[in-house]
Amino acid sequence: MPKLRVIDDEVIERPFNMKQFLRVMSFLKPYKKRVILACFLMVITSVCSLAQPMLMSNAIDGINESNTSNFPYYLIGMVACALIGAVCMRYRARVMDTAGRSAIADLRQYLFNHIQDLSFNFFDTRSAGKIMVRVINDVNSLNDLLTNGIVNVFIDCVTIVLLLVLMLAVNWKLTLISLSILPFLLLILFGLKRKMRKNWQVVRNKISNMNGYLHESLSGMRITEAFTREKENADIFNDTNQDIKRSWMRAIKLNNVFWPSLDTVSTIGTCLVYIFGVAMLGKQVGQGGITVGTLLLILWYLGRVWEPLNNLANVYNNVLVAMASCERIFEILDTPVQIASKEGAKELPPIVGTVDFDHVTFSYDPEKVVLKDVSFHVDPGQTIALVGPTGAGKSTVVNLISRFYDTDSGDVKLDGYPVKDVELHSLRKQMSVMMQDSFIFSGTIMDNIRYGKLDATEEEVIAAAKAVRIHDSIMEMEKGYYTEVNERGSRLSTGQKQLISFARALLNDPKILILDEATSSIDTRTELLIQQALEVLLKGRTSFVIAHRLSTIRKADCIMVVQGGKIAERGTHDELIAKGGQYAALCEAQYRFLEEA
Repeated sequence: MPKLRVIDDEVIERPFNMKQFLRVMSFLKPYKKRVILACFLMVITSVCSLAQPMLMSNAIDGINESNTSNFPYYLIGMVACALIGAVCMRYRARVMDTAGRSAIADLRQYLFNHIQDLSFNFFDTRSAGKIMVRVINDVNSLNDLLTNGIVNVFIDCVTIVLLLVLMLAVNWKLTLISLSILPFLLLILFGLKRKMRKNWQVVRNKISNMNGYLHESLSGMRITEAFTREKENADIFNDTNQDIKRSWMRAIKLNNVFWPSLDTVSTIGTCLVYIFGVAMLGKQVGQGGITVGTLLLILWYLGRVWEPLNNLANVYNNVLVAMASCERIFEILDTPVQIASKEGAKELPPIVGTVDFDHVTFSYDPEKVVLKDVSFHVDPGQTIALVGPTGAGKSTVVNLISRFYDTDSGDVKLDGYPVKDVELHSLRKQMSVMMQDSFIFSGTIMDNIRYGKLDATEEEVIAAAKAVRIHDSIMEMEKGYYTEVNERGSRLSTGQKQLISFARALLNDPKILILDEATSSIDTRTELLIQQALEVLLKGRTSFVIAHRLSTIRKADCIMVVQGGKIAERGTHDELIAKGGQYAALCEAQYRFLEEA
């Protein structure tokens, strides 16, 4: 079994796994007619290719025997075989490339759709970069296997069998002599070539590592210069660069051994055929002798044997490499969708916004409970502020309302409907969630505001922007609402991104609104606009606000202090201040901090 080698969490190859191989091949099933057609065309190509030397051999023997009457027919036959083979090869490539690329597209789409269905638990433990590698690099690595691999294996096997049959039929003695070098050839093709491929994969992985470090260094160049880290970073880059050089040299040295070894063994085989073949030329054909045409035919066919053997060695190595990609792809595809609609779940009808937590207990890790037997009731249109120390469970409360996670016990209900029992899409389309990171997608500002409601008119988009006080700022840009913004809104200020997110949420017209630290990281000049936008956004909706700014939460209908996995206190701002408990202590600490600042 191949020895596993791991470089930076990327396995270079895996042992052959028939179950995974068949599973990958199943993506070609919708295109099996194309695959069969490609195989048929390749058989015709192979037969035409093998027929040409046979015709040439007969032509040469005819010339030697001064019998040239059939010579024009041999030439016409050779040209016809070449034309037929070329046409079949061309259409085989077109047919199989279409089928293979379609299968790759299907696999990538299937993988992406599955990733979108996975719960937050999956993304909590995996970086976006590693997931992207699965969707792009690992799927791309299966391209050769699906477009050419399966057909080439079939054709190469057919070609080798036909070659051996023809060579044995022409002269079995010379055939056995020529095949005496086969064990040495197979050792080079399947042994040395595999080591070559491994070494070049190591080089590619190390280059990939350097690209990653270079991208990070360039992105953080301002920090590098600010902290005078140039020398240390140059040393790290030099080590990585030298590592690539050493790996490259190892691969080149092995590469320089492979091809001369292959040529040497092939030349020895050819020489053996020449030596014994020339000795047979002096004898009569009936007494073990051969003609010049027969000798040349064996030599031509012997030269054709190396190509399919070399192709099979390549396919074998490609399959072992593909096994590593298959394992990583199927690891994701086999990850169960933990948060999904139950079978037969009914759509959640339009709600008014009542929220109930009924003895809810939840934990991300079984050994650490985050919420312990939490119960509360929220009336429609109320604004609930959640405060408390980091890690107390504030974000968990709102994540359970949106059913990004499921409770360990107890129920979360909207208008009396347990969120676990309703169709998931119908649940989430009636609410809007705004995170601390106001994510802006690449595209126009119009597209970003319209993200949750694609059928919104331009007038509706502008009305939402005006309501949250971002319209004037947008109109100052070069193309107004059709200004292109980069991914994550790099052209926009933090306040602008938050206000655009508010407009997006308002346009969606949710019955339940969740703001998870959505008003953090803003300057004092922007805070007034944010407060005005919030008044519009929260009006008439059941809202849950997680924030540290007193200006954001003091007007809430109810403030809940989350601590130790429980609701420690609840009430209005004035009630909790008068109580002199944990909320009052938090307010006092914040006022003291502001005064000192």
